[in-house]
This record gives sequence, C-alpha cells and structure tokens, in this order.
Amino acid sequence: MTNRPRGTRRTALTRTAFIAAPLCMLAYGTIRLSDPDHGPGLAWTSGHIALIVGVLLFGAIFMGLLRLSEPTTGAARLSARVAALLGLVGTVAVTAQGVIDLVVGFRADDRAGMERLFQDIQSHPGVMPAVYTVGPMLFYVGLLWLVIQLAVQRRISVWRPALVVLGTATMAASLDLLPLGGLLFAVALSPLGRDAAAPRAAHIQLS
Repeated sequence: MTNRPRGTRRTALTRTAFIAAPLCMLAYGTIRLSDPDHGPGLAWTSGHIALIVGVLLFGAIFMGLLRLSEPTTGAARLSARVAALLGLVGTVAVTAQGVIDLVVGFRADDRAGMERLFQDIQSHPGVMPAVYTVGPMLFYVGLLWLVIQLAVQRRISVWRPALVVLGTATMAASLDLLPLGGLLFAVALSPLGRDAAAPRAAHIQLS
C-alpha cells in the first residue's frame, strides 16, 4: 500500500476543513441548545468535542485563506500573514477553553461543581485574558481580517465577508444563536475550500 503524497493530504484536509469546521460549530450550538443545564453529561461532552474539532479545523482554514491571498507582495503579504497568525493564536486559545470545559465536565458531578472548578481555574493569573477574553477574540479578528482583505483584493466576493461579520455578530449577541452563526460561516466559507487548497498565480475573483 502506498502513502498519499503530503501535498495531496494537505489539499484534502483544506477542502474538508472549509466544509466541516463551520458545520462542527453548528453542531456544537445545536447540541448546546438541547442541554438546558449546560453540563455535565453526554451533551456537554459531545458538544465540546464537536467544538474542539471544528476550531482545530479552522487552523487549516486560516492557512487556506492565507494561500488565497497569494501572489502578493509588500504590505498586503505582511497584513495577510499577521491576520493568519492572530487567527492561529485565537485557535489555540479557543481549543484550550474547550479542553478545560471537557475536563471540568468529566470531573464535576453537577453544574454547581462545575462552577466551582471554573472559578478555581480562572483564578490563576493570566488564564482569563489568555483563554476566555483576549485570546478567543483573536480567532474572530484574524478570520474577519483575512476575508475582508481578500474581498478588497477581489479574490472573493464582498458578500462572503459580510456573512462572516454577520455570523460573528450573531454568535457574540447570544450563545443560543451559535447554530445560526455556524450556518452563516458555512455558507460564506464552504465553497472556498477547493480554491484555497492550492495557490494560483492569477487574480481570479471567486463567487
């Protein structure tokens, strides 16, 4: 049996990520709505597994969007790289938050026990900004920055970053709207996977 070339695996991962990552966010939001107590239990665990998988796949999306910005030079290249780096840092922060939620859910017997564990974890210096406030915000800053820059470069249509902005605002307004936000992300990002999987030399606007 032969191994698939590294480039082929990367292409497949990128295409999959653009479809699966937003759908994982949608799945997490939907599962969350089915769990009015918000843990611990099967819904809490399965929902956060979906969240973690989706966020990790967004790492491939950030790299794919970076490739979509090429070829470019100077300030535009630097801007895209900074945006991708911010997005990846945010990805680490959101993943860390999801892992903490999973561990707390496994260790606690009820919601009150979870709250005590959360307070204990969040009381450590640096945890709140790194994992719960500033860090996760970088995920959305990087994503918005990249898609807006791509629209300015006419690599993608303007309505795509508009949907990403709307999806971000929707999720920020209420966690109960996570499924809608995930759906908006899916509509905006899913079709870009094929083109983001491999860089191209020409400036071609994507629909």
